[in-house]
Amino acid sequence: MPREHVKPRQPHAPPQRPVPRREPVRHAPTQRPVPHHDSLPPRRTPPPGDAGRQPMPRRRRRRHPFRWFMLVVVLVIVGLVAGIVHLDNALTRIDALTSYSDRVGNTPGTNWLLVGSDGRGDLSSEQEQELATGGDTGPERTDTIMLVHIPKSGPTTMVSLPRDSYVSIPGYGRDKLNASFAFGGPPLLVQTVEQATGVRIDHYAQIGFGGFSGVVDALGGIEMCLDEPIVDPLAGLDLPAGCQELSGPQALGFVRTRATPRADVDRMNNQRMFMSALLQKATSTSTLLNPFALWPMATGVAGSLKVDEGDHIWNLAALGWAMRAETVTTTVPIAGFDETDVGNVVLWDKARASDFFDAIAKDQPIPEDLLTR
Repeated sequence: MPREHVKPRQPHAPPQRPVPRREPVRHAPTQRPVPHHDSLPPRRTPPPGDAGRQPMPRRRRRRHPFRWFMLVVVLVIVGLVAGIVHLDNALTRIDALTSYSDRVGNTPGTNWLLVGSDGRGDLSSEQEQELATGGDTGPERTDTIMLVHIPKSGPTTMVSLPRDSYVSIPGYGRDKLNASFAFGGPPLLVQTVEQATGVRIDHYAQIGFGGFSGVVDALGGIEMCLDEPIVDPLAGLDLPAGCQELSGPQALGFVRTRATPRADVDRMNNQRMFMSALLQKATSTSTLLNPFALWPMATGVAGSLKVDEGDHIWNLAALGWAMRAETVTTTVPIAGFDETDVGNVVLWDKARASDFFDAIAKDQPIPEDLLTR
């Protein structure tokens, strides 16, 4: 048989590996700037039992202006109470209103006995020279004695009691009114006044030279208008006529001086006039609403006064407020002067003085013909 044509063997192709299919390269589309946003906090997934419920909105904190207002009010009240307690404790208390047999019974209205003494115990030698007090003159005496009657209704009455009034002093016979203070201090002075007037004293206040001057300076001075000039070297006083503001030392000399035509009569008028001006300024709106004026004045008054054991700072505030309005200022009806074994004295008009004090004891207006202007 003819040999078939044998095709030569083709060598085996090497095993082919799968070639990954490559996608044709495509150009990325043109990118546009996208505004940046802060990422939001992840949303809380509600628990399984709360599916379908809306999340509760966060509560806003409420402002409470009323609470702040109440806090301020409480702080103010606490401050006022603390200040009142401090001032009340600063008062010097003495046993002035004592009980004694046959004492005058209670009379309507409120009666104060205001005393200005010549006490120098709290003054240094330099202060005595500045205030022209004349140094130590023996037992403490009274330079000013005033009876203030606050009625249940109507104007307050301020009565000057001359210190040289010739009266009966329990246990000492007849003498000058200010001698009772030298003999037995405030208790005997109060008893003498009560028995001479028939008016029961409810409150007592006393101030010395230094305290008086300090209160005037704490108020920034007191304005006074003088009809005539006053020159008194003994009181350290040289004041021209006209309106002027008196400092503490000048004010002290003004209420003490006798270097005027009518001596003691002018002196009592000056004391009442100055006291009215002082109280008017002390209780004025400009003083009460200004803590930088009110506090020094209040601390000066509290630190300078001697009061009875039963008196408090609010009693003094009531006195100042009562004398803030219209006030009747006068002196006890006087019959004249006389020379006695205790020196020159002031004699009261017995009949007119009896009617005068009877009206006060009954809380009635004093008849116009009994007032001394």
